[in-house]
Amino acid sequence: MVRVLTGADLLCDLLVAHGVEVLFGHPGGAILPFYDALYRKRELRHILMRHEQAAAHAADGYSRATGRVGVCVATSGPGATNLVTGLATAMMDGVPLVAITGQVPLSVLGTDAFQETDIVGVTMPVTKHGFQINQMSDIPEMLSTAFSLAIAGRPGPVLIDFPKDIQASPVPPELVAHIPGISLKIEESSDPKTNPTELEADGNCVQEVLELLDKSERPLLMIGRGAVEAGVTGLIRDIAERADLPVTTTLLGLDGFQASHSLCLGLPGMHGTERANMGIQNADLVIGLGCRFDDRVIGKVDEFAPRAQVVAFDINPGMPGRTIEPDVFILGDLKDTFPVFAEGVSKKIYPQWWDELKEWSREAEPNVDCFPNPGPLGGRQAVRYVTQRVSHSGGIVCTDVGQHQMWVAQELPDVTPRSHLTSGGLGTMGYSLPAAIGAAVGNPSRTVWVVAGDGGFQMNIQELATVVQENLGLRIVVINNQCLGMVRQWQESFYERRYSAVALSGPDLVTIASAYGIAGYVVDCAENLEEVLDSVSNEKGPVLLELRVSEEENVYPIVPSGTALHGLVMGPSLPTEV
Repeated sequence: MVRVLTGADLLCDLLVAHGVEVLFGHPGGAILPFYDALYRKRELRHILMRHEQAAAHAADGYSRATGRVGVCVATSGPGATNLVTGLATAMMDGVPLVAITGQVPLSVLGTDAFQETDIVGVTMPVTKHGFQINQMSDIPEMLSTAFSLAIAGRPGPVLIDFPKDIQASPVPPELVAHIPGISLKIEESSDPKTNPTELEADGNCVQEVLELLDKSERPLLMIGRGAVEAGVTGLIRDIAERADLPVTTTLLGLDGFQASHSLCLGLPGMHGTERANMGIQNADLVIGLGCRFDDRVIGKVDEFAPRAQVVAFDINPGMPGRTIEPDVFILGDLKDTFPVFAEGVSKKIYPQWWDELKEWSREAEPNVDCFPNPGPLGGRQAVRYVTQRVSHSGGIVCTDVGQHQMWVAQELPDVTPRSHLTSGGLGTMGYSLPAAIGAAVGNPSRTVWVVAGDGGFQMNIQELATVVQENLGLRIVVINNQCLGMVRQWQESFYERRYSAVALSGPDLVTIASAYGIAGYVVDCAENLEEVLDSVSNEKGPVLLELRVSEEENVYPIVPSGTALHGLVMGPSLPTEV
């Protein structure tokens, strides 16, 4: 019996043609024809996640760690709406994803049918675009356009909604005949709306920036995730070394410049280092490379870099005026615009500027003792030793959101590009474990570490089952202070210690891990940490390490909300004098 090619088969063939190798998803009634076709398409590996939000985060982690478009799949209704947080996370951080959702048949669309949701409408604010397939002939063009749009300009997520009846219907022979070589790579759309012409750097603007740099006495580079995505981090390092330029790296740009490099000032912004923040406030030229100048980075808008002219290299034409108005804006992909600028950068040194910068601390908390002396384990102490292992293993680290996230950002030693994954713009708790699954699937030869707080970890704890099912050797570290640490810190500092809904009476995480078939360890004493980390580092399979730390420890420095960067507080009783 000859099997008829269906719409679902066609979509699978086209996914392969676009280079897709892995999908992260969860099946349901309205997407079952697609999963039936997937059963026959051995070229496509499907990772069964335990929750659709986790599927979106896994596709996100896969994309960030590999540089490829991530793909996630869900059924209609609640399956589709569960993707929303993951799509918003990707949208905020500029991560290219294609999400495929099942939909009720066209014949009942709009009747409030079982598990019907207008997912294209729901996700409109958190995707670059959403498509609904309304006829078989839509499939090739919509899929091609979706992949093109996901990577065009500032990358982001695109959604394709696929009604069940079209999935199950036979593909007309005349349509197949008009798709040349389904198994071959499909040509990208020529539609200028979805596949925009590459923008060349404006020569006049570039020359203006070079002149500003030549006249500058206190310049500074700020690197964001756009530099990592564009693959220009090596060239940035070369230029920084040639021109003796101080470099600060945003949360999403941490893996764009070596933390141990003598030119690195560290993280800027709310939990940035004194050297980075005071450097920005005293610079006369700030050059942003693929960074959004986010509110958590710039502090009080009208007091950001008050002595500096600000230059922004950015792919997003909507960047100017979103938070700040740069003095010079160069629109385009950094892989095209930055080399033009780099060619004109001359060798230079700034001894007086560096003398000034070195008066401010590069260490986030220089007075904190992080040696493994006997006594209770501290949060920063724990993170410092874990991040050293991440660096030494050449691994990838995926963090959740909260105090541990900031400690990792402050303490992480050298890592290569695409090795630090975190939710920056949206600040999504529950991100780290599923993102690490995606990163591990995309990088099977590398060690992938999860660093999470006990609050965020429990938001997607069910994905431990996925870790075991896929035999992923994750190193999962949970910094457990039995509370929502960052919320508690804010309540302590800004709400007069009115602690409301922050205490967590969580489960025994090692017992939970054991129930999933994962080895687990607990450390609550500083002197035992290195020995257990040695054991964890040598484990072949997945392993969970619960580090029990003090509830009261806070993250410093901190720039209180609405305060200028020079108003950072270095410690509980050490306000910075300005």
